[in-house]
Amino acid sequence: MFRGKQTRVLLLNDMERLEHTLFRLEQGFELQFRPGPTLQGKSVHVHTNYPAPGKKFVSSSFRQLEWVNPTGREDDSDKYCKLDLEIAGSYQYYFGCGNEERTGGGYIVVDPVLRIGHERKILPLDCITVQTYLAKCLGALDEWLDRLRVAKETGYNMIHFTPLQKLGASRSCYSIADQLELNPDFCPAGKNYTWMDVGNLTEKLKKEWNMLCITDVVYNHTAANSKWIRLHPECGYNLVNSPHLKPAWLLDRALWHFSCAVADGKYSESGLPPLIENDKRITILKGLLWTEVFSLLKLWEFLQVNVEKAVEQFRKVLQAGNRPAGPELEGKPKLKVIQDSQYRRLSNTVDMQLALEMFGRHTNGPKSIQECCDWFKKSLEELNVECYKEMHGHHEKAINCIVGTVCYERLATQGPQLGPVTWKNPLVTRYFTFPFEDMTMEQENQLMQNPNDACHLLAHNGWVMGDDPLRNFAEPGSNVYLRRELVCWGDSVKLRYGDKPEDCPYLWAHMKKYTEITAKHFSGVRLDNCHSTPLHVAEAMLAAARVVRPNLYVIAELFTGSEQLDNLFVNRLGITSLVREAMSAGDSHEEGRLVYRFGGEPVGSFVQPSLRPLVPTIAHAMFLDVTHDNECPIQARSVYDALPSTAIVSMACCASGSTRGYDELVPHQISVVKEERLYPKWNPDALPSSVGEVNLQSGIMAGKLALNKLHQELAEKGFTQVYVDQLDEDTVAVTRHCPSTHQSVVTVSRTAFKNPETHQYREHLAPMYIPGKIEEVVLEARTVERNTESYVKDERFINGMPNYTVEIREHIQLKDSEIVKQGDATTKGRSEFVEEILFEKLTPGSVIAFRVSLDPNSQKMVGYLRTQLSQFNRLYKSGSLTDSNVPGILKIALDFLMSKLTLAEMNVLLFRCDAEEQEDGGGCYNIPSWMPLKYGGLQGFVSVLSEIRPKNDLGHPFCDNLRQGDWMIDYVSSRLINKGGALREVGKWFSAVFTYLKHIPRYLVPCYFDAIIVGAYATAVDAVFNQMSSFVQNGSTLVKQLALGSVQMCGVGRVPALPLLSPELEDVPIWLNSMTKQEEQCCVSLAAGLPHFSTGIFRCWGRDTFIALRGLMLLTGRYLEARNIILAFAGTMRHGLIPNLLGQGVAARYNCRDAVWWWLQCIQDYCNIVPNGTDILMCPVSRMYPTDDSEAQALGTVIHDQPLYVVIQEAMQRHMQGIEFRERNAGPQIDHNMRDEGFNVEAKVNPETGFVYGGNRFNCGTWMDKMGESDNAHNRGFPATPRDGSAVEIVGLCKSAVRWLMTMNDNGKFPYSSVTIHRDGTEQSVSYKDWNQRIQENFERFFYVSDDPADPNEQHPDLVHKKCIYKDSYGASSPWCDYQLRPNFTIAMVVAPELFTVQRAWKALEIVEKKLLGPLGMKTLDPDDLVYCGVYDNALNNDDYNCAKGFNYHQGPEWLWPVGYFLRAKLYFAKKMGQEKYNESVYLVKNVLSRLYTHLERSPWKGLPELTNENGQYCPFSCETQAWSVATVLEALYDL
Repeated sequence: MFRGKQTRVLLLNDMERLEHTLFRLEQGFELQFRPGPTLQGKSVHVHTNYPAPGKKFVSSSFRQLEWVNPTGREDDSDKYCKLDLEIAGSYQYYFGCGNEERTGGGYIVVDPVLRIGHERKILPLDCITVQTYLAKCLGALDEWLDRLRVAKETGYNMIHFTPLQKLGASRSCYSIADQLELNPDFCPAGKNYTWMDVGNLTEKLKKEWNMLCITDVVYNHTAANSKWIRLHPECGYNLVNSPHLKPAWLLDRALWHFSCAVADGKYSESGLPPLIENDKRITILKGLLWTEVFSLLKLWEFLQVNVEKAVEQFRKVLQAGNRPAGPELEGKPKLKVIQDSQYRRLSNTVDMQLALEMFGRHTNGPKSIQECCDWFKKSLEELNVECYKEMHGHHEKAINCIVGTVCYERLATQGPQLGPVTWKNPLVTRYFTFPFEDMTMEQENQLMQNPNDACHLLAHNGWVMGDDPLRNFAEPGSNVYLRRELVCWGDSVKLRYGDKPEDCPYLWAHMKKYTEITAKHFSGVRLDNCHSTPLHVAEAMLAAARVVRPNLYVIAELFTGSEQLDNLFVNRLGITSLVREAMSAGDSHEEGRLVYRFGGEPVGSFVQPSLRPLVPTIAHAMFLDVTHDNECPIQARSVYDALPSTAIVSMACCASGSTRGYDELVPHQISVVKEERLYPKWNPDALPSSVGEVNLQSGIMAGKLALNKLHQELAEKGFTQVYVDQLDEDTVAVTRHCPSTHQSVVTVSRTAFKNPETHQYREHLAPMYIPGKIEEVVLEARTVERNTESYVKDERFINGMPNYTVEIREHIQLKDSEIVKQGDATTKGRSEFVEEILFEKLTPGSVIAFRVSLDPNSQKMVGYLRTQLSQFNRLYKSGSLTDSNVPGILKIALDFLMSKLTLAEMNVLLFRCDAEEQEDGGGCYNIPSWMPLKYGGLQGFVSVLSEIRPKNDLGHPFCDNLRQGDWMIDYVSSRLINKGGALREVGKWFSAVFTYLKHIPRYLVPCYFDAIIVGAYATAVDAVFNQMSSFVQNGSTLVKQLALGSVQMCGVGRVPALPLLSPELEDVPIWLNSMTKQEEQCCVSLAAGLPHFSTGIFRCWGRDTFIALRGLMLLTGRYLEARNIILAFAGTMRHGLIPNLLGQGVAARYNCRDAVWWWLQCIQDYCNIVPNGTDILMCPVSRMYPTDDSEAQALGTVIHDQPLYVVIQEAMQRHMQGIEFRERNAGPQIDHNMRDEGFNVEAKVNPETGFVYGGNRFNCGTWMDKMGESDNAHNRGFPATPRDGSAVEIVGLCKSAVRWLMTMNDNGKFPYSSVTIHRDGTEQSVSYKDWNQRIQENFERFFYVSDDPADPNEQHPDLVHKKCIYKDSYGASSPWCDYQLRPNFTIAMVVAPELFTVQRAWKALEIVEKKLLGPLGMKTLDPDDLVYCGVYDNALNNDDYNCAKGFNYHQGPEWLWPVGYFLRAKLYFAKKMGQEKYNESVYLVKNVLSRLYTHLERSPWKGLPELTNENGQYCPFSCETQAWSVATVLEALYDL
């Protein structure tokens, strides 16, 4: 199956330490590291120990990765560094910022590639079927093939051997006497086999039998009788290198002597005979342990201080005249015991300096010295009492553990029932070796003192219930041996590696050699006792193994009790598969749940893109029906359960397996310690009564062969999807589905956890409905009793139960089944073909598997659909079919159809919110049980799909809606067909593709709908960018996503929002009016924001349009549409102003002072950005209002046309002359909140300063335009922010316009050098040069707030609140408003930077950054201001004047569009401040941009909001996506 290049992206976030998170990858994958939002803009360095090409892996050797910046621009939001993963193993990565070395990190695990056969075919991990063999039961090496053939003939492809080394005295498979020597049992008389012969055997199995071999490695212990441990006792925990174990050793010896006395009957008269058979004896045992063992040992003396000796030492210190230096110690200091390093009785000390501080302060003469010594003595005695209590606590625990062990081993029915206490079966297992003749306790005490003997007293290994697996229980600080908490393996010695090879050179070298031998001859290893093997040891050994065999397969069984801890082991060691066991399930429901948990994805899952985020996963599972060291299922459940449970396991989408004996129905656990018999050999002709031979008639072997073949086929052929259905309390159906062919295999297993001979199972099962067409019964099998002699345990061979076998039939037709009958085939709807299955004889212990295809019609439809989808993704080539009657529209590639769409049509295809759709008579698609989509266009669907696809959330209401009917599908196509034009053709394409989609099974509709929509969306977006500027085409993903905001906001409604342009103008878009059948202009207009400002008269606002126009239209290359908008607004000029609310020109309101200046700024930007941009100045403007008082003229004629430069000049002259008028229709009909005085509009120029000023305290003529609406709070009719006088950004915009016109005139591009006005009956002229000069000279004089209290320009020093900033306005009717810190002066810094002194500007920007910059937007008011309120709630109507009815709209909430200006100002002035400041500013800009990027990616609206509440909190009253928010961020990126 084609997969293409697979790339995973790991986002790095500051302080994210992921050592307990598992990331699994395959060889051939590319891994990209990208900085997450918290690291954007920072100087991040990424390091890994994954080796550079051609270099060897060294775990401690890290290298720094190089960053790749695809755009090559300063905006490096797409930068990444990468690894091409070619080598299996576990690798670490970490990252830091600047000088910080590590601020986060984690691990990646790369799976090995396993190969089999002469042609080295890959064996996928999910194909593995493993069988475990106890190596000692295989006999001589030359007989192994006959015994191992059982695995081959039963369909296994991997054999797991327990250790093949020479075993210790106990004969336990895991007690190894010599790690380097082959078990001599494998060599018959006269033969001397070596590891080479073992290697030849494993190689033969691999090449000829297509079977891999793995074996255990045991690092944690060695056999107690290992010869090398006698020569190198330092390799274990002995009483010389671990003297802390001395008390535990003494206790162990005392318990041994006590046990011998019990065995010899010495305590029979006290009520404790050798046979302990009831609770009364246990009570007596408890008492005797206290009196005969613990009390006599006085082990507390190992913790205590010798009081007399210590007091004497203290007295000498005092007599020598030593006194405490310095003041008394604070608090209550406490003496602590200093443990004697050799752990001798009563040899501990205390800190004499501290004792002196505590008890030696008042010593004048012998009497007081004696008093001090008495105090000291009393304190020591108290300390010794605490030590006694501590040891007493250990004793209590030890007695409980001893008694618990005795109860289990001798009384419990489920225990081993060891019988009487004997010398061979002592009361408790010994914790330490004793390689000496028996002797008395006194002699043993002497033995402990002699290092040459004590070094051979070694601690045994074992495990501790519920212990921390990362803690070594034999090290100092642990009391496991003393408290008798160890479940001890008395045949093994725990190995002591230390922290590094230098700590125990022999042991490290010995084990490394052992590892290398193993890796040379075996394809993989099982880490025995992994959870208590020191991690650093296993890491080093596996690294050595991977040098020998790079694709080493590593499995382990972990008992850490926590998935996070499991992950730590998997990460550190590079474990490939974790052993999981079906026997852990208490019922069939739990068994089915394990199948679902351990692999595969849901049936009908979405196709994931080949480049996608790296997501945490669980460890790959090796799911076994039973492991070799657990109880026998026949004993725990019933013989009838072996087959159905193994069938459930085989259907899991992971590695599976079993242990030898399970398939032969051996009715007991094959003990790794005691079993000495041999496995039977393979003989196809053997009779059931033949104990030393087996074949497919033995046990369930025929069933296992069929299931193993099926397991491997499902994995090989890509049946990666899994569905588990619990049909009743005992019956589990597992479906495996292939997403490319849509074939399924459904296996129904009826478990028998209880014996059917004694348990009543229900007679009738409900019918089952299988979607699709059943092609065949792959297999049906059941466990049956046969007429042969009953089971008798054989002396020589490990034999199974001969009286049970499997009846199996394979590859039969449904009608021939003996287990089920076919019910009615039904169709649900036109595309749901379902077969009914009636269970006739699915008795407990039975299994049936069906191969299911789609019905022929669905199969064809899926094939045709995949052919269409292959234009988006080659993945769909497999399973594709050619439709001989393919509709004509589908013969045209979709990218060709998309290339015919204008960007205005792309607005319809991709976006349009509910209000825009309703204007056209429709609406966005609504999912009844959920919510309407955000857009009618494709983005509405893509936003939801991108949320549910990565999680495969097939239960989402969106998917339910798709499965239940065609409503959504029809909506997509019919909406476009109804639009006409090029959109109709795209609609027809969707309609034709959806015809296929409607005829496939409903469970597949969501994933194919997703594929169609995502493919079409990506095609459309590519077509959009092809029509945009090189800035967008070559820009980062962030630039591209923001540029889509241009398509989102710019569209043509049913009624065009812009007034008509002059007929003289060229290239004006036209369409055919569907109602009048007349051609008419259809210019794109720019919505202020969605969803609130998208339609009707509220769509277009002069101010919003021209703040957003540069970013959304000029920078994206939409020059013609930008020209048309500029000219359309020019046509509505009246009083020298352009409208605030456009209202198609006819209902325009001229109540804002700033829109005209933004319009002029855009004309300047147009001339600077567009090739031959100054041509716009000559373009004809159709004047709707030839005079201020004329009624709106019908446009479409040239009567009132003027060139644009004349209109520009008019705006400038009218301001210099002074604008003063009353709005038409003033009163509640146009504004029901405004007071009468508010309708008076004024905008003038101060002749002294050149500043534009205007407004009054009852209106608000700038962007901060909230008018009070609350009667409760008495703020109705009062603007929250009148900003009358000279608003700082308007002064900046005016300066920019004047400077530009002056320059244009100098260059001969603008005919006017001055404005002419009439004052006092005379005509006066003011040159642009003069006007420019006046603003320049006066700006800092009147706007800068100095930190010098004696500044002569400061008229209101008492109102200064923040120093070193620029005022928000100058000359406000409420003077304190001038001094409020707001973000508006940053706008002036961008449009007219020449007004600002660099140092002052920089300081002011630092204050803005500190006080106003929020996570996404800028606070609109200084948080230190008395009226600051950061939460905007337009519905709140309380009596708070400052907040009611959203009065605080611009008094704190964080608006996004000023962020763009702040960042641009910061970058501009940072350049002037030098490289260091510039680098810091770039970091800040990138950091802010990354937060905006994160919002943009997560927002279903795919935009940036109008505002947020304080500290970036969501504001429900904000537009979800706002034109100017997106535009100014794009501008900042352009500047970057």
